Amino acid sequence: MRLPYMPPSPPPSSDPWTTATYTQLSTRRSPKPLQQLDLTLLHSPPVASGWSSFLGSIRTQTSLPADIRELCICRVAVLNGADYEWEHHAPILREGGVGEQAVEEIRSRKAWRGWIGEEADAVAEEEDTRHDDFGGLNEKQRAVLAYTDAMTIGVKVSDGIFAELRKRFDEREVVEITATVAAYNCVSRFLVALDVGEMSEKKE
Repeated sequence: MRLPYMPPSPPPSSDPWTTATYTQLSTRRSPKPLQQLDLTLLHSPPVASGWSSFLGSIRTQTSLPADIRELCICRVAVLNGADYEWEHHAPILREGGVGEQAVEEIRSRKAWRGWIGEEADAVAEEEDTRHDDFGGLNEKQRAVLAYTDAMTIGVKVSDGIFAELRKRFDEREVVEITATVAAYNCVSRFLVALDVGEMSEKKE
């Protein structure tokens, strides 16, 4: 970690805002303790408070089923090398009903390798992987992964990739998927830049 973690409870000299932010984050995490990410964000109580509200809504208040939400989060973690994010969310992905073969596919498949639609057909033809079953991932899940790859790596999303997503999700779901991918790109970049959880040491 490139900064010291804040203490797990408010320092005696804390102002009311800081104390209230500790309470806000602790309530959200309960019954678990504050995480290393929280103890990093608490260097700036206004940022920590806004972050908790936004990410709390992404995690708990959307209409997305757990598998779709966690596919977005875990794929972003893979693409951005955010091991802390992966370690926290891969178990939730499994709890959401995604099998081990599919989890490994999400973790190991190269970006832009064609999850669905014409892009997938072209890659399959080129690489002779026409019988690729994508680890058992269904079409809805693969449409989400293609969209996540495009948003995370290229930022711009092709009409073809968006069309595959739109065929399978309604307007609210598309907004929530987009917000989830965008939010966890923010999270992953914060985690990696500050080495939250000392993940760089674990790679050595």
